[in-house]
Amino acid sequence: MSTLSEIANIADHKQKTDKYKALLDQNIANKDIPKLKEFVTHMLDEKTTLVISRTLLQQFAKLISTLPPESHKEIASFAIEKTQPRVVAFEEQISTIRLNLADLFEDEEDWRESAKILIGIPLDGSGRVLEPEYKVNIYVKIAQLYLQDEESVQAESYINRASELIHQVKDESLKLRYKACFARIVDFKRQFMKAAMRYYELSQIVGQDERLDALAYAITCAILAPAGAQRSRMLATLYKDERSSKLPVFSILEKMYLERILRPAEIERFAKELKPHQMALLADGSTVLERAVIEHNLLSASKIYNNISFEELGTLLSVTPQKAEAVAARMVVEGRLKGTIDQIAGLVLFEIGQETLMQWDERIAHTCNSVIDILDAIAIKYPKEFSNH
Repeated sequence: MSTLSEIANIADHKQKTDKYKALLDQNIANKDIPKLKEFVTHMLDEKTTLVISRTLLQQFAKLISTLPPESHKEIASFAIEKTQPRVVAFEEQISTIRLNLADLFEDEEDWRESAKILIGIPLDGSGRVLEPEYKVNIYVKIAQLYLQDEESVQAESYINRASELIHQVKDESLKLRYKACFARIVDFKRQFMKAAMRYYELSQIVGQDERLDALAYAITCAILAPAGAQRSRMLATLYKDERSSKLPVFSILEKMYLERILRPAEIERFAKELKPHQMALLADGSTVLERAVIEHNLLSASKIYNNISFEELGTLLSVTPQKAEAVAARMVVEGRLKGTIDQIAGLVLFEIGQETLMQWDERIAHTCNSVIDILDAIAIKYPKEFSNH
C-alpha cells in the first residue's frame, strides 16, 4: 500500500482519492491509531487540496465510530484538537466527529462530557447554511443532557436558544422533545404550577406509553404548587381526568381536590416518590412539600372553621403557632386565603364567601337528587314492595 507522501504525488485526482480511501479503510480495519493520527495531520496540511481533505475527513468522521470506545475517544479528541486552527474550513466534518463522540459519551452516561462535546459544534455565525431543525435539535439535546446531570441552569440556557427558533420547526417529534425539556426545566426551577400545566399538555400528546408518566408528573407538580385558586383549578382538571385514578398518587390528589386535611403518613408516602429538587429546602428551612401541605391544610381548615386560634392552627398544621400565623398572614396578603388576622385575640378569622356557600348548596342538591334517583329506580324495579312503604 502506498504511503501518504507517495499518494500525495499522484497526479490523477480520482486515483489519488481512491488510494487515500483505501489507506483509511486499512487503518480503520487494523485499529491503527498512530497511523490514523498521521492521516488526520496529512489531511489538514494546507498542501492537501480542500476538495480531497474535506471528502476524506468526512469519511474518517463516519468510520471512527466503528472503533472500540477508547480508541474512538482518542482519535476523535485528536482530530477535534488538530482541526481547531482550520475549523471554519471543516465545519461539517468536525460536526460529524462531535455528534458521534457525544453519542458515545451519552451511551456511557457521561452526560456532562457529552453536552460539552455538542457545545463545540459550530452553529452561530457558521459558514454553512443550517436548517432551524438542525440547530434546535442540538440545543434541545444539550439541554436534555444537562438535565440528566441535574444542571438545570445550563439546560435553561440552551432551551432558551431553542425557543428563539422553535416557531420555524416543522418536525413534530422535535417540537415534542422541546416541550418535554421545557416542562422539566420549569419543574427544576420549582415553578410547579407552570410545570403542572406543561406536563398535563404533554400527557395528551406524547406516545401512549408515556402519557401516564406525564400525567403523574403533572399531578406531583400541582400538589407541590402554592395553594390558591389557580392550583385548585388545576387539581380539579387532574382529578376529573379518568386516567388519574390509575395512578398511585391519586389518593393524595383526591384529598387535595376535596379539600380534606392531609395526615403525616400520607405525606411521608408521597415524599418517597419525589425527586431531589422537589425536596429542596426553602429560606425558612422547610421543604417545598412541607410548605405545600401546610398551605393546603390551612385552606382546608378555612372550609371547616369560622375562626381558629394561632395555637390550635399550629397543632392542626404540625407547626409552631408563630409559623402558623406567618403562613396565614402571607396567604391573606397574597390573596390566596380569604380572611383576616387578629393579633390581639390571636385568631385567624376566615371569610366564607358567597361562592363557597353556593358550592355547598350545590353539593347538598346533588346528594338529594341522587337519593331521589335511587328511590325512583327502586320503585320501578319493585313497585309492589315500594308501595307498601
